[in-house]
Amino acid sequence: MPGGRVEQMLRVLHEDLWTWRADPLPPSVWLRWLPHGIVCLAAFGVLLGDAAQLNDNGGVDPGFAFLVGLAQGGAMVLALWRPIAGWWLSTAAMLVGAFAVRAEMAAGGDQFTWPWTAAGIIGHLVVLLLLALRVRTRVSVEALALTALATYVVQGLVGGPGYQPTGQLAVILFAVAVVLGTALRGRREARAELEQQTSLTAEERARRTLLEERGRIARELHDVVAHHMSVISIQAQVAPLLVENPPDELKENLAGIRQNALEALTELRRVLGVLRAEDPDAPEAPANGGAAPHAPQPDLDRLDALVENTRAAGLTVHTGTSGVRRPLPPGVELSAYRIVQEALSNVLRHAPGAMAQVHLTYLPNGLRVDVSNTRPDRAPAPSQGAGHGLMGMRERVAMLDGSLTAHPMPDGGYRVAAFLPVDAAGLTAGDPPDHHFTEDDTP
Repeated sequence: MPGGRVEQMLRVLHEDLWTWRADPLPPSVWLRWLPHGIVCLAAFGVLLGDAAQLNDNGGVDPGFAFLVGLAQGGAMVLALWRPIAGWWLSTAAMLVGAFAVRAEMAAGGDQFTWPWTAAGIIGHLVVLLLLALRVRTRVSVEALALTALATYVVQGLVGGPGYQPTGQLAVILFAVAVVLGTALRGRREARAELEQQTSLTAEERARRTLLEERGRIARELHDVVAHHMSVISIQAQVAPLLVENPPDELKENLAGIRQNALEALTELRRVLGVLRAEDPDAPEAPANGGAAPHAPQPDLDRLDALVENTRAAGLTVHTGTSGVRRPLPPGVELSAYRIVQEALSNVLRHAPGAMAQVHLTYLPNGLRVDVSNTRPDRAPAPSQGAGHGLMGMRERVAMLDGSLTAHPMPDGGYRVAAFLPVDAAGLTAGDPPDHHFTEDDTP
């Protein structure tokens, strides 16, 4: 229905333009208040110019001309914080000034630029630009349309006895200002959205890398835990055969132990086995250049082979050990091996020409792993890696309730130090009393 459509349009205009909401101009990054200062300076110029034009050329009373100029300049300043209210004030100042000048017009007299003065055009131009920079495109177009309508009514319908028309030029300039402000606003919003998407992408990449690293750690620990559960099951099955005439209670208890071990092993493989491939139904492929997927996980006994391989790659590595060497829980040895492996890989990638030092300190309550390198003698090549090696180290250390520090050294090198605790149950009978490790302990 035509009536309903008009009513809806009027309602939209009321919601968009009949408001006093604040929408301040975003400050610049480097020169924070420079745009505000420029607008205020331009507003002062519009005040003086509009008052002089209305008084000298339009014949308007000086006091009244000053008030109109003040309203026109004040609208520019108001538009810095409340652009819609500033637009209303600027439009009202134009209408009041135009009708005040029209009352002084006479046929055959001096012609006056009307209905917009030169200063009024500049002031309203700035107001519309500030409006388009902050509000939606629809609101900017509505303000431009109402400005053009007011100009047409005053100049085309009301008119005057003698004047130089400025309405056409003013509307064209106002349209340019709205288009420019809308484009700048769209560019700013696109940049903000791009920065947000970039931030979300970086967060998602870090989260995905963290999950992949946790999955790799879980796969390795799955092999360690599965081995021990299998041993428990076999020992529970063999134990009755080692005792002559074992009582039924012992057989029953050992059978229960074996059954629980088998059930735990089945659940463990069911939950963690899917981590071996992206497609859980796909057959497992050999990793690491053809190694068997069920190969034993590395421990500290294979650390010498790792160091030799690293030396073969061109890195000078010195090793050292302190304390009494003893077997440690498989999870601790596996994590220590992986930390050394990742730290040496980082030295190869990021510190070409440097020398590395690997030191293991066996403490009464755990193991300290210290990997450091000297200053590189040349700039490293661009790395294609994800750059999350330290994240994996921290995950391994956190899993064991340990601690890790990684920081550059004053001489230009880098150091990674980790402490992997061992529970009291994992200590041998000949171990000395508990020693509380701190980050200040040195090998």
